[in-house]
Amino acid sequence: MKADFLMRSLMFVPAHNYRLLIHAADTEADILLLDIEDSAPYAENKQTARENIKNSVSAGLFRDKILFPRVNDQRSGQLLKDVYQLTIDGVKGFMYPKVKSADDIRFFSKLLETIEYEKSFPLNTFKIIPLIETANAVMNIQDICEACPERLVAVAFGSEDFIVDIGGWHDAEGDNLFTARSMIALGARAKGVIPIDTTHIQVHNLKQLKQILISSKKLGFEGMLVLHPKELPLVHEYYSPSESDVQWAKEVMLLSDGIMERGESVAIRNNKFIGPPIVKKAQIILDKQNMIEDKEYKLHGATNKYLLFDV
Repeated sequence: MKADFLMRSLMFVPAHNYRLLIHAADTEADILLLDIEDSAPYAENKQTARENIKNSVSAGLFRDKILFPRVNDQRSGQLLKDVYQLTIDGVKGFMYPKVKSADDIRFFSKLLETIEYEKSFPLNTFKIIPLIETANAVMNIQDICEACPERLVAVAFGSEDFIVDIGGWHDAEGDNLFTARSMIALGARAKGVIPIDTTHIQVHNLKQLKQILISSKKLGFEGMLVLHPKELPLVHEYYSPSESDVQWAKEVMLLSDGIMERGESVAIRNNKFIGPPIVKKAQIILDKQNMIEDKEYKLHGATNKYLLFDV
């Protein structure tokens, strides 16, 4: 399973607030979720948000940034305005909220297809990240994930609406979300879709965030929805391979090359078991590390990886 984009952090930004858009452009969030939905509650806010996104993209504010505006839901009366105005160069796709079933994804995909045709974009130009926010959506996670494989690049968990939908309450231990998080991560992975964990609401409590990140990685999430830039360093640390991970992966791939040359599929070398699942895991780690290094190179210039050729 190879991600289309680096997706350790997907940060919400209220798009009707131009000052926050400028600030977001200077952060290192992997994906910016420019929000036209919950953070822009009134119709005039929503149109301001659309105009801000278009103007910012046109002015080059988000050069080298991956943008997924969060549009309004199917029943809001605002969705067509959102999508028609924002299917533009510089926008990779859309976060689609309030998804309940595969039919919602098929509807949204057809809407995008119609607009792509009218605007002369290639088919499937604009990708989709569904937001899983209801009990129905959790129960239908596998159907949702396979509804449109050409467009779905990830699914994300929206826990606040989910808690309301099930009539539950937040608890300090996170037990109330464990089952839903597990089902989303497992269902997404079963269908080859990247799962993204829910937001951490107490943005100033980094100790709690650390504990959530530990459990998130264990469950199989690839990244997290983020509300504040101060969360980004910790989020990136936990969803990035460690130096020891990368070193292990490189050793596995070297040993694997030797095994293949001898016509073997599994072996023990240097006290390491080398087999197809281990090699696959190593390749995933190295692919992700390469994506991280490519991003760092674009943001900050040459790193040691590239300077090696000049020594």
